[in-house]
Order: sequence, then C-alpha cells, then structure tokens
Amino acid sequence: MPALRAVVFDMDGLMFNTEDVYYRVGVELMRRRGRQYTKELSDAIMGRPPQACFETMIRWHGLDDDWQSLARESEELFLDFLDDTLAPMPGLLELLDALEAAGLPKAICTSSSRRLLEGILSRFSLEPRFRFTLTAEDIVHGKPHPEIYLKAAARFGIDPSEMLVLEDSQTGTRSAAAAGAFVVAVPGEHSQGHDFSAATLVASGLADPRLYAILGL
Repeated sequence: MPALRAVVFDMDGLMFNTEDVYYRVGVELMRRRGRQYTKELSDAIMGRPPQACFETMIRWHGLDDDWQSLARESEELFLDFLDDTLAPMPGLLELLDALEAAGLPKAICTSSSRRLLEGILSRFSLEPRFRFTLTAEDIVHGKPHPEIYLKAAARFGIDPSEMLVLEDSQTGTRSAAAAGAFVVAVPGEHSQGHDFSAATLVASGLADPRLYAILGL
C-alpha cells in the first residue's frame, strides 16, 4: 500500500446526518405532488449530483416539473430543515483533530451544491479546516464517474493511490475506486444495504480503530 498523503471526505451521510435531512426533503417534495418518497427511490439517487437525482425523481413518478425547479425547491426545504436536524456523525470531530495533529491535509468532495455545502459547514465553522472543497458545480461528470476524485488528487499534487477517500454510499465508493484512490466505506443508516465491494475497507464508523491504523494515527 502506498503511503497515504491526504484524506478526502464525502459530506452527506459521512460527515453529517444530512441523509436524514434529504429524506425529509424527499418526503415533502413528493407529498406536495401527491406522491410517495420511498427507500427504493432514496437508494437510486443517493450520492449522485443534483441533475441526476431530480431527473430520476421525475422519471420515477412521471412528474411535470423540470429538474431545475425541483432542485431550487429542494434547496429551500433543506436549508429550512437543517437547524432542527443537523448533527455531525459520531467520531467526525475527533478524526479531524487527529488528522490535523498528524499533519495530513483534508478536502471535501460532495455531490451537493456549494450553497448547501456552505450552509452545512458554516454551522460548525468547519470549512477553514479543509485544504479545499469540490462540489457539483466544480465538475462535468458526477459520481459514480471518477472526475471529482481525480480533480482532488490533482489539487493535492499527488497520485490518486496516495489519497484515502471516506464514502458512505455505493455511488461514491465506486467513484473513488474508479479514480484509483484508497477507499474506506462507512455505511450509514440509509446505505446499509449498498454494495461496497469496491472499497478496500468497510468501517464501522469514523472512530473505527482500523481506519486510524491505516492512517497511522
């Protein structure tokens, strides 16, 4: 295994319980249209960029909306729901402290929009702790395409194999693996049934001792 020189975090469901928020948003979006938001639909869109998510919703339920209007409505609902729902995932803050103590640089690669990323990170003053962040606006091809993780490695100036990526979804795990990164999957409540065969390690959480051992922390 090559020496790991940087760590990249997915955001939704990995750093924060935002998959809970997204599920509430999906339920409300569909309720307004007389439809149901199901676990099957949630699994189909988890980890994917906004256009792909909302186009899937539209096809799934035969909606008349365009994806842009659904995305705008979803963002407003998401930001409204954050204050009474958002929380860091267990072990996140301790892992950030350990990485900083070891001098390992960090980044975030998310399929969410920059507006949502900033809305989430600002509540915990976390953005300054990361070398950079990449969002849906920074790429052409969303996860599971490897573009976002290839860009991250280039920004760090390292080979993708020298970068450890933390992901909670099947889509994100496949994206990081296709880029050639060292992938650790951290399944959450909403992704327990996903296929994580592309990951090198499936961790029990961000406090998993095996993750700390791999990173030499």
